Amino acid sequence: MPDEKADSHENYHGPDFSRRKFFVELGAGSLLVAGAGAAAFAAQYLSPNVLYEASPVVNVGRPDRYPEDSVTLDTRFGIFIIRAPEGFYALSAVCSHLGCLSVWKPESGTIACPCHGSIFGRDGSVTAGPAPKPLPWLRTWMTDDGDLMVDRATKVPAKKEYVKV
Repeated sequence: MPDEKADSHENYHGPDFSRRKFFVELGAGSLLVAGAGAAAFAAQYLSPNVLYEASPVVNVGRPDRYPEDSVTLDTRFGIFIIRAPEGFYALSAVCSHLGCLSVWKPESGTIACPCHGSIFGRDGSVTAGPAPKPLPWLRTWMTDDGDLMVDRATKVPAKKEYVKV
């Protein structure tokens, strides 16, 4: 009986299987798994990390969409389109305090941030509240087809660039 157990144990692991060989194979398998994990992270690190964002240049339509002396919030793009007697200009609608979307208050003629109470003038200047900077003016132009375009990534000096119609 004891010989049968020894034979079955020896046949199961092979005649040359020892504790040392077991640990060598275990170590080699562990290194193989660690190497595969490192290769996966290296492949992820080397692959391009591209953000697919919408274009910062947006078409806001024809000038006749905007009434004379108006402020229009376009929530799709987070911008105000202002039609002043001097011409059109665009402001970022993102509050310079903490990045909330501000709104136009026609009853007071101001742009207000509903989050923390910053108040901006029609030209984007800070009139009250915790906002540290005015709302930035954005580059605005008219295409050959007569559409107004706004580049949300390009800031221009305030009260310097108007689009005449």
